[in-house]
Amino acid sequence: MQTTDVESTSTCDSCNQTACSATKRQKDESEEAFQERRQLQSRLCRIRHKVVVLSGKGGVGKSTVAVNLAMALKMAGKRVGLLDVDIHGPSIPTMMGLEGKQTIGTEDGLVPIEMGGIKVMSLGFLIKNPDDAVIWRGPLKFGVIKQFLKDVVWGDLDYLIVDSPPGTGDEPLSVCQLIGTLDGAVVVSTPQRVAAVDVRKSITFCRQLHLPVIGVVENMSGFACPECGAVTHILRSGGGRQISIDMGVPFLGSIPIDPKIAEAGDSGLPFVQHFVDSPTAKIMQTIIEPVLALDGRDQGAASSSSGLSTKSVPSPG
Repeated sequence: MQTTDVESTSTCDSCNQTACSATKRQKDESEEAFQERRQLQSRLCRIRHKVVVLSGKGGVGKSTVAVNLAMALKMAGKRVGLLDVDIHGPSIPTMMGLEGKQTIGTEDGLVPIEMGGIKVMSLGFLIKNPDDAVIWRGPLKFGVIKQFLKDVVWGDLDYLIVDSPPGTGDEPLSVCQLIGTLDGAVVVSTPQRVAAVDVRKSITFCRQLHLPVIGVVENMSGFACPECGAVTHILRSGGGRQISIDMGVPFLGSIPIDPKIAEAGDSGLPFVQHFVDSPTAKIMQTIIEPVLALDGRDQGAASSSSGLSTKSVPSPG
């Protein structure tokens, strides 16, 4: 159906801004597509910050970083959602202790599963048998990611952390296209050169999509002794930092191989919460500071415009 621009007489249901793109039907956009886009925008308008966790290589601990990033933000008093868009190998349910959980549908949409105050959504909550293989091509994957953003009742969030599968394919591209404006990407690598090469591709991917890179995390950087905490560099180290230097992006920090991280992930317990006093957990808490600063920056801007000091504005939680 051919249409022309349709002037809206109402504001977006969520943001109440007449300039919002969801208030007007676009040229050649059907009424059905317009209403679908409005619903998507109404969900996203209630989420202040959207951050995607990327890796160019599988097996680098990207989901571990995503889970602990989300929990560390929650521990800092933020309202947090965690979206798993790894369609073929969703690991977030296992790492959050939510295996076997099933989401329910209401008139308002799909209800995310809550764990520790974090709202979690994954394809793992929609599959009855966890051993079933998901054999989908691009359009089906795009459709389910769109459903996760449009139909899930996320509510008001300070942060939505998106755990993306390895590489620069359908899933991360779909997230970027659907969300439109992301605050940035956290890129995870390991020290070896074979991982570093692929991480550079992830950074190039971000630049091509005009997605800011918050920084690079070097995971599995040495082995942390469970007895004394001393770090021994079994593999090479410094690869992540060198990528940051070469590509001109921030370096967030190095996370050592800590047996307790594997123990926590297998047990469905976010490491940064259950081993909060460990040296590795403190490293993770330092790594999230630039992500946490996104919210502080917004609060500071709001305070400046209102003439208030930042200390007078409470952090939402």
